[in-house]
Formats: sequence, structure tokens, C-alpha cells
Amino acid sequence: MKKWMVFSVFMMVLVLAACGNEANDSPQNDQVVNGTADEKAMPLKLMESETTGEYLADSKGMTLYFFKNDKSGKSNCMGDCLKKWPPFMERDFAVPKGFEEKDFGTMKREDTGEEQVTYKGFPLYYFVNDKEAGDVNGEGVKNVWYIVNDKTLFPK
Repeated sequence: MKKWMVFSVFMMVLVLAACGNEANDSPQNDQVVNGTADEKAMPLKLMESETTGEYLADSKGMTLYFFKNDKSGKSNCMGDCLKKWPPFMERDFAVPKGFEEKDFGTMKREDTGEEQVTYKGFPLYYFVNDKEAGDVNGEGVKNVWYIVNDKTLFPK
């Protein structure tokens, strides 16, 4: 009788362990799934403002900007500039309608060595004074900081 009891407990532990591993192997909503852009975990958003029209934002609705003084593949925002304009460093994301995935990439920052997301070769940033989703306080700052939209013209 004891043997059957021990055997039953042992088998139950094995079954529960197998079920636990199976649950951990299935993708969760916050995990990246291999595949197309539609299956990626963090979709970028196309937002709209009365003052700026449609623009690109991260998955939380925080506005993304580009710096007119950057060059394709090179950031000219370093040091104190990065305190006001933190780089957008997201790894896996899907692009919204109106944008093409091939236009997004990364570049290695010369100052930190980190990979920063680029759009059409130009690094993307946040603005420290944007406190909530939908804020566009960085648009036009010093005539060199602009939101990213499907009509954005980047210097050649």
C-alpha cells in the first residue's frame, strides 16, 4: 500500500512538473514572439495631435523625435543634450500603418556604445518635458527637434 502511495505521489509530481514547464513555454502577452512585425510585443503607435497632426510614438504613447543636426547613422546629441533628449532604445517592435519596417534600424552610439533606434538612418529620441502619453512639447524646439511622421523630411 505504501509503495502505491509513494508511486502515486511521484507520478503526480511528474505530471504537475510537465504542466508547469508547458505553461512557461507558451508565449505571454509581454514576450516577443518570433515572426512578423504583427506578432512583435511592443507596437509603435501612430498618434494624433491637434497642433501637429499624426506622429510616431512608442508603445506607451510617448512621442518620438529626430534631431535635425544629426547625420544619417550618427548622433550629434551627446552629454547634456541627452539629459533633455534621451535616446529611444527599444529592441523589438512593430511599426504602425503608414510606416515601413525597412525604414527602421539601429546605430551604435559613439559616446555610450549602445544601440539606438533609427528611422531612415536618423536616431530617435524622447523629450524630457513630455510627461504623459500624447505630449508633443518637443516639436520645433530651437527649430532643430521635430516629431516623426510619415511626411517627415530628413536632411540628405
